[in-house]
Amino acid sequence: MAKGRRIISIVCYYFCSILGLITVFSCAAQNPVLPTLTIQARLAALLPVNALLLGEQHDNPDHQRIQREVVLTLAASGQLAAVVIEMAAQGNSSALLAPGATEDAVKSALNWDDKAWPWTVYAGPIMAAVRGGIPVVGANLPRAQMRVAMADRALDQRLNADALKRQNQSIREGHCGLLPDSQITPMTRVQIARDVAMAGVVGEEVKKAAVKTRPQTVLLIAGSGHVDTALAVPRHLAGNVTSRSVLLSAKQPTKQALNQVPEPPGMAPEKADGFDAVWPTEAMPDQDYCAQLKKSLEK
Repeated sequence: MAKGRRIISIVCYYFCSILGLITVFSCAAQNPVLPTLTIQARLAALLPVNALLLGEQHDNPDHQRIQREVVLTLAASGQLAAVVIEMAAQGNSSALLAPGATEDAVKSALNWDDKAWPWTVYAGPIMAAVRGGIPVVGANLPRAQMRVAMADRALDQRLNADALKRQNQSIREGHCGLLPDSQITPMTRVQIARDVAMAGVVGEEVKKAAVKTRPQTVLLIAGSGHVDTALAVPRHLAGNVTSRSVLLSAKQPTKQALNQVPEPPGMAPEKADGFDAVWPTEAMPDQDYCAQLKKSLEK
């Protein structure tokens, strides 16, 4: 029993940190952030929408640089209402800070956990929002509520049978098969609870944006598993909230494909199951996350 709890504790910390879930597309990118014009064109193909959900691979630096470009592009055109992030818990926000606030002040306002989410990784998109006068809002389920979620049978009803089965399998694979069978359901409930929490914060920010004089979009930055339209945050948004999910996918496209101008507005973007659009990035060297996790468990 003690060993099982130790595995759960280590796995929870490990996969809520910079490495993220292994199931989010194992190759990452080292080329280039999408050029500004490309970002603009890709955004134009998806907007207007109440909420734009960007699904990242946590350890892919190109994904955070793309997020920063999205923040800058939307803020410059007056279209960005708020940036909602997985990397800070509910109840934390930069809304009361001035655009010139220091990074330390922003970290304090967000109650930032640098061990779980290294600040240097996310400072780019977060500070771009703060400098533009855009509130950054934490959306993740507070750690203290995770144990309660594990025992909450009502969460099993938030997904239909097929989606719940897929989410169970995602948890099993994402944790390298190291979780005891008895913990698959509790950990799935935590994942669902986190999605519900993020959807709730996004919904609140959409309501705030609705009273403004011009349409604005709420941007969610989270791991790709949290923006899957079939399983995650989009399923828990209110019916009157329009959203689009973008997968920042570390594929291995050809150089020719990377240099092509994306589809002009009005043409269908590249898609993948569970996402409205795919923004591909090139691959970094593969990393064996499971081997790293197993090694940490052996210590």
